[in-house]
Amino acid sequence: MPYDDRLPPLQSLHVFEVAARHLSFTAAAREMNTTQPAISQQIQGLEAHLQVPLFIRVYRGVELTEAGQKLFVATQSSLNTLRKALDEIRYQKKFPRINVATDFAFAAFWLLLRLPQFRKKYPEVDIRIQTSQSEFELAGSETDVAILFGDGEYRGCVSQMLIPEQVFPVCSPGYLKEHGPIDSLTQLSSQALLKLDAEPGHRWLDWNGLFRSLKSSTIPGEPVLEFNNYTLLVQAAMAGQGVGLGWTTLVDHLIDDGLLVALRDFTVHSNHGYFLVLPDNSESSPPVESFVKWLRENLATKAGGV
Repeated sequence: MPYDDRLPPLQSLHVFEVAARHLSFTAAAREMNTTQPAISQQIQGLEAHLQVPLFIRVYRGVELTEAGQKLFVATQSSLNTLRKALDEIRYQKKFPRINVATDFAFAAFWLLLRLPQFRKKYPEVDIRIQTSQSEFELAGSETDVAILFGDGEYRGCVSQMLIPEQVFPVCSPGYLKEHGPIDSLTQLSSQALLKLDAEPGHRWLDWNGLFRSLKSSTIPGEPVLEFNNYTLLVQAAMAGQGVGLGWTTLVDHLIDDGLLVALRDFTVHSNHGYFLVLPDNSESSPPVESFVKWLRENLATKAGGV
């Protein structure tokens, strides 16, 4: 690309921005650790390049001309943008960042709870989490690694099972005390059921799927509440508003803490689950390799889980 001689030297624009900000060549020289004549020479060269005056010399200072004011606004904005970009580049070089994509449920109930451990072990790596409940297209995105729920088939990617799907009904201890015991699918079908209204293609197990997987002819009742966010469904279950479906690894800590009770007699397994997904034919960077290693180590502690 040929050099654009319509653009003046960056140094002269920098000097102009400082002088215009202070409305003083002397103050500009002080900020830039140079002399007032050097500032004046730079401004004269810039005015000669543009063939228009930028300052009006007044007693004990200068004022901007109309052209100077227009250039000052543009120059200050451009230099601030440039400074921000340079700061980000320097920061990224010092602290490499990886982009991790997953859904709201995994982020809220597993990843965010354990990220402080990762940051403590790898303080030099920054994590940026992208969450979505929609079908995620890893190919062509800026995502370095994803933890996605499904069947493991992701176009343009390689995947490995992390957490096989294991689902069972859950409710609060208070709900079970008031409405239990729940010992049969017939009893379960008549409970206040909470439903996750997942988007088509997500393949989350629903109540009908649970009953079919347990080879029951019983038809579950209509849900009393529906949610498009699994976090809200779990909160409703903990609040005693009904029975929801719980996925191992996502709700284990809530069961361990006594906030939920698992009805494990109605457990269902499937070939779906959470998969580690990486762009195909991509070279993993050391930060990505560190994150993947940490992820596998932490999930290995739940060897039997989902």
